[in-house]
Amino acid sequence: RKDNYIADPSLPAAWNHIGGNDYSGSGFSRGHMCPSADRLVTQADNDSLFYMTNMVPQNQNQNGGIWEQLETYERTLANNGNVLYIISGGYGAGGTGTSGYATTIDGGKVTVPALTWKVILVLPAGTNDVSRVTTSTRTIAVNMPNSDPPSGANWGTYRVSVASIEALTGFTFFSNVSSSINNVIKANVDTGPTN
Repeated sequence: RKDNYIADPSLPAAWNHIGGNDYSGSGFSRGHMCPSADRLVTQADNDSLFYMTNMVPQNQNQNGGIWEQLETYERTLANNGNVLYIISGGYGAGGTGTSGYATTIDGGKVTVPALTWKVILVLPAGTNDVSRVTTSTRTIAVNMPNSDPPSGANWGTYRVSVASIEALTGFTFFSNVSSSINNVIKANVDTGPTN
């Protein structure tokens, strides 16, 4: 890990290119949506995670606390022989960092999300993943306020249904899975272990 935060070179030239220093003094951390520790096979893989398109302005106590706890748990699931499909992002505007509440940073160029969310589908390693998804396949969804978490909270406190994240964001998840199975797994709120 080199921590070389840079503007994403794949963005169109006409777009605003947020660089590694554009969060400086904002009171928010550069919150990875895909964490650095998930891509360690090659230096190029890891370097790509430091493009600013992989970041949202995130409350540091959330980012280095319950969000990181969830990332660690995801790696535990993967190390135990599972394949994980993970989608994450921010939603809305307005979070609280070390400098207080803000809806944007960098002179209004970067929106501070009100919420950070994540959706995870967990499958034992194998082949033909879509055909192996059943109504008992574990799905995990979280929706966390972008502010200091309450003392003693863990990521499991913020579990919601995948369907609620779809309703919030307008995205459709797991669209290749048959609708009869998809409707069931998206309606469930995970109650499995958190570590």
